Formats: sequence, C-alpha cells, structure tokens
Amino acid sequence: MADIMKKLFGFEKGVHKVRTEIVAGVTTFLTMAYILAVNPGIFSALSDLGMPTPSVFTATALAALVGTLVMAFYAKKPFGLAPGMGLNAFFVFTVCLGMGYTWQFALTAILIEGIIFILLTLTKVRELIVNSIPADMKKAISAGIGLFIAFIGLKNCNIIVANDATFVGLGNLGDATAILAIITFVITGALLVLRVKGALLIGIVISTLIGLPMGLTNFGSFSLAVPSIKPIFCQFAWSQILSWDMLVVVMTFLFIDMFDTIGTVVGVSMKAGMVDKDGKVDGVNRILMADAVATTAGACLGTSTTTTYVESAAGVSEGGRTGLTALVVACCFALALPFSSFFLAIPAAATGAVLVLVGVMMASSIGSINFSDMDEAIPSFMTMLLMPLCYSISDGIMIGVITYVVLHLLSFKKETIKKISPTMAVLAVLFIAKYVIAAIN
Repeated sequence: MADIMKKLFGFEKGVHKVRTEIVAGVTTFLTMAYILAVNPGIFSALSDLGMPTPSVFTATALAALVGTLVMAFYAKKPFGLAPGMGLNAFFVFTVCLGMGYTWQFALTAILIEGIIFILLTLTKVRELIVNSIPADMKKAISAGIGLFIAFIGLKNCNIIVANDATFVGLGNLGDATAILAIITFVITGALLVLRVKGALLIGIVISTLIGLPMGLTNFGSFSLAVPSIKPIFCQFAWSQILSWDMLVVVMTFLFIDMFDTIGTVVGVSMKAGMVDKDGKVDGVNRILMADAVATTAGACLGTSTTTTYVESAAGVSEGGRTGLTALVVACCFALALPFSSFFLAIPAAATGAVLVLVGVMMASSIGSINFSDMDEAIPSFMTMLLMPLCYSISDGIMIGVITYVVLHLLSFKKETIKKISPTMAVLAVLFIAKYVIAAIN
C-alpha cells in the first residue's frame, strides 16, 4: 500500500500523514471555492450572447476537477487548479465586450494557448521565456490585474458608476446592492484579518443569506441537477485563427497565465520548502505541464484559462506536501457539482465585494517593485495604471512592454540596454506595429 501511495501521489509513509493531507486539501478547497460563484458571475455578462451561466458553473467545476487531478497524479504536488482570476476578466471584458469578438473566438484562443504551453513545457522553452521577462514587469502585471479585478467588482456592486463630468464617480451608497456589497466587504475583510480559513467563501455565504430579506438573493426552485455544458462544450471558431487580433489575444493569455503560474508555484513551493539550495522548484516541469493540460481541457469544457491557485498556500500551511492533497481538492470540486442552484443564486454584491479583496491579494506584489529605478518603475507603473483605466489587461501589458524597451534604449547606457531581452524587443516591435495599424485604420 505504501508503495502504491508513493507511486500515485509521492506520499511517503513516515514522512507524510494521510489525515494532514486530507485536512490540507479541504482547507485549499475552502479558500478557492469562491471561484464557483465568481467565475459564473463574471461570465454572466455573456449570457445574452449565448453563453449560459449555469453551463459556465459546470465548466468551472469540471475544469478545476480535471486540472487538479492531473496535478495530483502526474505532478504529485499539493496544488489546486481552477479558471484563473484576471484571465476570466480578460476573456469577458476585453476580448468579448471590448474587442467585440465572440466567446467562441476567445475559447479558441485559450485552446491554442494551452497547446502552445504544452509544447513550450515539453521543450523547456517556457522556463526560458519566463526568465527573459524583467522581474518588476511580472510583479506589475499581477498587481495591475488585481486593480482591474477590483475595479470590475466595484462597478458590479454599483459603488463605482459612470459620470459624465469625471468619467467615473461614486455611486448611490443607499442602493441595496451597494449596501450589501459594503456589508460583505466588511465581514469578509474582517475574516481575512483574523486569518479564518475559507474567509472568501464564508463571506459569500453570509452575504447570500443577508441578501434574502433584502430581495437580492433568489434561490428559486432548488435542484441537485448538474447543468449541462453542451451549449459551450468544444465551441471553437477557426475562421480567424490567423488574424492579428488572435495572435495578440493568444499572446496575452499566454503571458498572463505564464507569470501567474510561475509566481504561484515558486511562492507556494518556497513556503512549503519544496525547493533546492538554488531556489529551483522540484519537479517544476511536471507542475507546468499539469497547468498546460488543464488550460487545454478548460477550453474544451467551455471556460477561461485554468491555472494553479495561490490559495494552495493555505493547504500547504496546514502541512499538505503531496498529490494526495490535490486529490482531496479535486474530490471537493466533484461534490460541489450538484449545488449549482446555490452558487448561481449568489448576488452580484457578494461576488463583487470579494473581487475587490481578491484584487488586494493580487496587488501585494507592488511592494517589491523597485520604484527607485525609473527605467523599471515607469514601465511597471504604466502597466498597472492602464489596465483598469483602459479596461483592458492586454493594453496595460502591451504599453508597459513598449515603455520598458523604449526607455531602456533612450538611456544610452550599455548596461541598461543589455537588460532588454530578445523576447522583449520582439514583443515591443509587434505591439508598436499593432497600435500603428489600428491608428491608420
């Protein structure tokens, strides 16, 4: 039995404990289960365009289930996977509602991204690409996505609204949705301060219950039936796969997912002591492969890029060290499938307030950006600033890359110019060409 456990999950008798791994898995699930409410909530903006929200719930749970199982059995690491925050916002608000492309187009981009990730991981090129991107730019992208997500959350809660004079302004705080959002923010924020496990999910549940007498929560007819994913399963659009916009969208998904995954894996692995003396993560290629396969599977199921979750740190803190922890997380997502009636009844005020708090977590990398070095600080700041202001993650990244390369070239210092990697130089040229073409047209 011990040999089987080691072969399947990397579990070693005498080193690891089954009870500890189970507790760690449940803990990780509780901290990331909010995605079952938040992801369908974000995708509900596309419901009128033929993407049913109940189907997105099922796709979300199944993508998390499949991705985490691959992590459990192949990578044998204690990480949970699910459709990533920020990447889902880019899918809905930038690619579909901003650029005007169909959700089928976006799913096709994610499928291509997943296949590219598999190839890059097999050839170890993915590690080389990650190493070529400046550290401060990676941190700025994560922080910028956090700001963007928080802005979307405030907008969905009616706390930030359109204003003819100032573009945006403070909404009516007497509005029922805004009131419930504020209550949710305070309760969930307090739970986070108190370091309560599963604070985000607990906050969502409390908010949903408070929303009942306020008329904002409507469970309707409760059913344990699992919504069908047939309307969104393998719905791809191949007619524009060679277009410029498809290239830009694929590359944006590619880089956001890459930075998010690498940052999460390195950070959580260091916390768990799963790194060597040089700080390299043990079995990193298998972890990246699990992430790549999960992304490809998620596209087929009908949801945005599936990635490794930083909330896995909660399970690691409880002692989770093997793939058995990930198996428990996957089982929890499977058990959640019949409860779509509950997750889909959660009001926008609850998920919106949680988005703000998720934004706080993602923006934590700002503190480690070197703002004393202007050739690093300016591109990083532009990247963060333009994501929420342009309502576009891709514009923030593209302008940030262009700014980085141009400022380093204009320094006329050999040591500064050397910081520009070939990858960054090529991306800058491509992004400048994109804006020039758009301006001409």
